[in-house]
Amino acid sequence: MGGVTLPPSRGAGDLTVGAPRLADIAAQAGVSEATVSRVLNGKAGVAGPTRHRVLAALDVLGYERPVRLRQRSAGLIGLLIPELTNPIFPAFAQVIEQVLAGYGYTPVLCTQMPGGATEDELVEQLEERGVTGIVFLSGLHADTSADPSRYERLAARGVPFVLINGFNEHIDAHFVSPDDRAAARMAVRHLVELGHERVGLAIGPTRYVPSRRKAEGFVSALHRMLGVERERAEAYVQPTLFGVEGGHAAASVLLDQGCTGIVCGSDLMALGAIRAVRARGLDVPSDVSVVGFDDSPLIAFTDPPLTTVRQPVRAMATAAVDALLEEIEGNPVQRTEFVFQPELVVRGSTSAPPR
Repeated sequence: MGGVTLPPSRGAGDLTVGAPRLADIAAQAGVSEATVSRVLNGKAGVAGPTRHRVLAALDVLGYERPVRLRQRSAGLIGLLIPELTNPIFPAFAQVIEQVLAGYGYTPVLCTQMPGGATEDELVEQLEERGVTGIVFLSGLHADTSADPSRYERLAARGVPFVLINGFNEHIDAHFVSPDDRAAARMAVRHLVELGHERVGLAIGPTRYVPSRRKAEGFVSALHRMLGVERERAEAYVQPTLFGVEGGHAAASVLLDQGCTGIVCGSDLMALGAIRAVRARGLDVPSDVSVVGFDDSPLIAFTDPPLTTVRQPVRAMATAAVDALLEEIEGNPVQRTEFVFQPELVVRGSTSAPPR
């Protein structure tokens, strides 16, 4: 008794719900059919990560796990994100949830909606529910005006956590960030190589570490690539509110300064910048080039398709979960900032400036 018998591999048309084929599961999990058979039959000799991949493959293919393999959750992991309206945050959440599920953890998503619970209140609620750890994405740790001691108190209460997007030297924790300075340099270099001589930057409030780092990279790039004095280069940095409206407002100021190229701190801000350009009867990219940041889902299908600097979401999210789980398991890696390189994705919103 107890063996799980699977039908032999056949054509795709023979696949039926509830009768998973070894070949399909093996291909999805990237393992051999023999390994799949051992996992499904509860045999020993399979490494934990491999077993998780096989079970995850069952889930992805839409099959129910055998009753014997329906293990209880390894624990709850809180995931705090600022909002859902910016598509980059759901993109991070999706990858984090997938990785956590692969290790048997159940994610608990908390969103800081306007007028809703604060980060501290959400953390308190998660602790009341006995979470095993917490992932913070673009939280108060990224705000230089916020008190970092809240994270020290959280650590003192024995709650492991990891922080994404925003480094603070006063917090002893694992940080995962994109190289924001390099992102700004990439965008400026792209526009300069196209022939732009007056380039502006639209970013969020500079009290946030990612905005401040982008501004530093931008000023340095203008100084090195165009010979612009640093004080003058800083005049082309326009802090604004995050979002489409902020991008529109900042771009309007930069257009008044004669900029033919505008680098933005997010894709949503870039869409606002494009709107500001068009409001003046100008064209993107014939009259003004616009570069975003994030490469969030669907941004390739805007009009025009947006040139942007891609944030390495999957690599960052996976590294964050790995660091958190090492901490939970009592094998913490070095508490430092893991910095990931972004990638320039050239599409249709940039071209040579008008003569």
